[in-house]
Amino acid sequence: MVTPWAVCVGESMAALLPDRPGPLDGVESFAVSTGGAESNVACALRALGVPSAWVSRVGDDGFGRRLVGEVARRGVDTSGVAVDSVRPTGLYLKETGGSDRDGDLGAGRSRLHYYRAGSAASAMSPATLSEPAVAGLVEGARLVHLTGITPALSETCLAMVRALLDAPRGQRLVSFDLNWRPVLWRDRDAEVLQEFVNAADIALLGADEAEAAFGTGVPAELRELFPGPSTIVVKDAERVVTALTADGAVSEPALTVDVVEPTGAGDAFAAGYLAGTLHGFDQRRRLRLGHLAAASALVAHGDVGELGDLSRLAADRGDGAGRSVAVEHDGQWSAATIAALLDASAEEWRATRISAGGVVVGGIAVGGPETVRP
Repeated sequence: MVTPWAVCVGESMAALLPDRPGPLDGVESFAVSTGGAESNVACALRALGVPSAWVSRVGDDGFGRRLVGEVARRGVDTSGVAVDSVRPTGLYLKETGGSDRDGDLGAGRSRLHYYRAGSAASAMSPATLSEPAVAGLVEGARLVHLTGITPALSETCLAMVRALLDAPRGQRLVSFDLNWRPVLWRDRDAEVLQEFVNAADIALLGADEAEAAFGTGVPAELRELFPGPSTIVVKDAERVVTALTADGAVSEPALTVDVVEPTGAGDAFAAGYLAGTLHGFDQRRRLRLGHLAAASALVAHGDVGELGDLSRLAADRGDGAGRSVAVEHDGQWSAATIAALLDASAEEWRATRISAGGVVVGGIAVGGPETVRP
């Protein structure tokens, strides 16, 4: 078995998805699915050609078995997931807008209702890191990914996150996605998040989330507030993402996307950016890969899109100067498609539109196996 490059640590839950849009009191039945920031990132990384693992705890129940099974079927190593014989697997319900009923959220909007207090994952602690399977995964990883959700679950989860950030790293990177959830921090001291962001090597922040949690969403001000990370990635309200490093700032706009389902785009962006980092891409290609991964999630039902394996791109790290865009659509995006978009000119990039039916570049829609060069 290939040693995972990336290890994602945190809670995932069973999800109940409504059979129709509108307030939950009008829903007749729910379909069962799964979701969670850290397992989403692990699955998206694996889909991008990065061997990954997910570390967590689930209940000894049907939801827990389903959750672990679905993540494992996506090729993610789940050997670090413990089964709790006492506490249950966490659960959330999704509410979607688009009905004519009073209290509707509005078309294209959704809200998640969480039932996770006392869950199996909330019992994670520093002792979790000493379990042989988990210790082996972390020791062999090139990247450990954390979010601001996990330390809000319990004091023991907070202590585990601090232990991971305080541990000697060697060549291992630690990424921390703020994932601000004010409801989770309602009765807890959220100031610890400043410590955790500053202790990471790569910090991923939504500008609106950072404004709420830290009082500013301005990239330059966040760079000053958090001098610790080698890279801070800020996603603003205008859908432009900026990476700030010691070499300066690089910004890249998001693609135009015909959104099918908004859930999971942030996790997909994180996975794309981190996959680009592990594959050795420059900052612009890392940001573009994040945008492409987010777009693939936005046009898919569920939290993880199908961007395609990046293994064949790892050796191609040039700036792509002079390349024309070549796009194929065959259900899953080909390596050639991704490479062309990563290296497209600024004009070609801005002219690209992503939908569930394929890719449009410069007004030319692509469907089927043919190749189009605009």
